[in-house]
Amino acid sequence: MSLAPRAVLVHRTTEYEELLARHGTHGQAAFFLSSRGRSIDEVVRRHRRTQQALADVAAAVPLQWRQSRVERADLDRFLFGPEDVVAVVGQDGLVANAAKYLSGQPVVGIDTDPGRNPGVLVRHRPRDAAALLRAAASPGGTADELTMVEAVADDTQRLLALNEIYLGPPGHQTARYRLGPDAPDAAAEPQASSGVLVGTGTGATGWLRSLWQERRSELRLPAPTDPRLLWFVREAWPSPATGTSLVAGELGRGQGLRLTVESDRVVVFGDGMETDALELTWGQTVRLGISATSLRLTL
Repeated sequence: MSLAPRAVLVHRTTEYEELLARHGTHGQAAFFLSSRGRSIDEVVRRHRRTQQALADVAAAVPLQWRQSRVERADLDRFLFGPEDVVAVVGQDGLVANAAKYLSGQPVVGIDTDPGRNPGVLVRHRPRDAAALLRAAASPGGTADELTMVEAVADDTQRLLALNEIYLGPPGHQTARYRLGPDAPDAAAEPQASSGVLVGTGTGATGWLRSLWQERRSELRLPAPTDPRLLWFVREAWPSPATGTSLVAGELGRGQGLRLTVESDRVVVFGDGMETDALELTWGQTVRLGISATSLRLTL
């Protein structure tokens, strides 16, 4: 007998909850905000909207399903199952935070604060959750297959991201490495820079677009479902020992970018989750390219 689907509600701690954890009481939190020219009233209203949205989505889960919740900070310790339907209740960025821990499970994005969030990934309202969850679990459910980027190190460490992966120094130093295509006999260029960014079409509205605009790049930005990635080297430094000829490019399916570390330490993290990063040391190699896993975002 196959297991009934499990609805996993992904959420994050609200600003109000963070203030209470830091200051202890509502009154102390209100005083802290007022001393900085802010009112706690709007913070409380957003907290209540989020809590109500979570309650509405939980109530919409079919009775025969199982149900679980996971907070953003615990995603790296939560075990998702193949029968899960993931309901992300919050902001667009929370979908990206969850995506790296999934392996093809359908995702329903629920916007808790319409008008404040862009709604690119959290496309739906809590009132629609019941129909969306059933549709996501059905064989004919329709979804966008959003391209993801992956980094695979030579020691088998692997990292997935929906928006972008960054490789660079763990501070404000300069990273040294060799960079080139991941192909037999391909030449690699020694470089010194503040890091390398490899991004997807979903990330093309954020950090990737910022670099693309700054460079006035002629490369075409990918759409979220395009099987293409763009990559940029940040602030490459020319010197007698380091070059700047490989500072931007495009990767299609089956193509890769190879980086060999020539510094004491380089960190690799995705979608801004610095607390869940890979750490590479001198001589290690990492390959970046399109992941075989995509994010199934329910329409």
